[in-house]
Amino acid sequence: MGLIAAFAASSVSRAADIESALIERAKKEGQVTFYTNLIVNQVVRPVASAFEKKYAIKVNVSRADSQTTILKLVNESRAGRTEVDVWNLSSGLKSFVEAGIIRKFTAANAAEYPGAYKDSNGFWVATNVYVNTPGFNTQLVPASEAPKTLNDLLDPKWKGKLAWKPNDVSGAVGFIGNVLTSMGEDRGMTYLRQFARQDPITVEASARAILDRVIAGEYPIALQIFNHHAVISANKGAPVSWIPMEPATVSLQLAGITRDAPHPNAALLFIEFMLSEEGQKIFQEAEYLPAHPKVPARTPSLKPEGGGFKATVLSPEIMDQGIDHWADVYKRLFR
Repeated sequence: MGLIAAFAASSVSRAADIESALIERAKKEGQVTFYTNLIVNQVVRPVASAFEKKYAIKVNVSRADSQTTILKLVNESRAGRTEVDVWNLSSGLKSFVEAGIIRKFTAANAAEYPGAYKDSNGFWVATNVYVNTPGFNTQLVPASEAPKTLNDLLDPKWKGKLAWKPNDVSGAVGFIGNVLTSMGEDRGMTYLRQFARQDPITVEASARAILDRVIAGEYPIALQIFNHHAVISANKGAPVSWIPMEPATVSLQLAGITRDAPHPNAALLFIEFMLSEEGQKIFQEAEYLPAHPKVPARTPSLKPEGGGFKATVLSPEIMDQGIDHWADVYKRLFR
């Protein structure tokens, strides 16, 4: 535990400086337990296997959606039987902080990450990012006619033809949050009142499922899809593309360490590995969008810096402060 405290007190250190000390202690612990909502076969197993091969430390994985994982972690802590070392989620940070079940840490490999991709208080670092944009069926909407800007979405020809899901960042709530965050409350609300006249179609499904329905021709355009999903499908021959509409919405996949982690040194070493260029290249090969600024996406244009488009980063703090308001705006204007 003393080693973790020492790292927390250090603002910046080089990976080479910490590795030998960490490895010795982490190997004595022998294992690390990882709770995540990432897809196991696509990215979790490759990351875990590479870590195990490099350090001979076993990775135990539990996969569930963010809300289920939060509940499980909180219940473990309350019962005094914390099993997880490293948590990795895309939402719910406020619940962790309020419950006091996560600890501060400093990962040397996070030193190169943008400030928006790591917590100034030391509770989390982003392992990968998500970019939400419109996606469209290229057989129904020629690229030259696809809407390029938020104002283009107000064109009467798109009335009743724009699909979205009602909740979270990959749906109406994220769209509203992006508009209000980037435009400001007054101008943003004026825009959203105009956009409400377009009668966007609410679909109770995941962003991926809605994109599949766009591909099938059920809807010409979907809002707030994950842009890497469109590329994955297009590479398999599907008639779909995405629009780098500015500002795109960027949200983060967060990783951190539990307060009572049974294997705190292995936990920190595992996070260091995920944040390293080596670990980030595994995310890249799995067609996720790496958070590391030196590791591009497999299709570089998917990330704002690679594609040359502007984006609004909806950090956990912005989400926590605004999401209830954004959900209320959705209910008032779009229900």
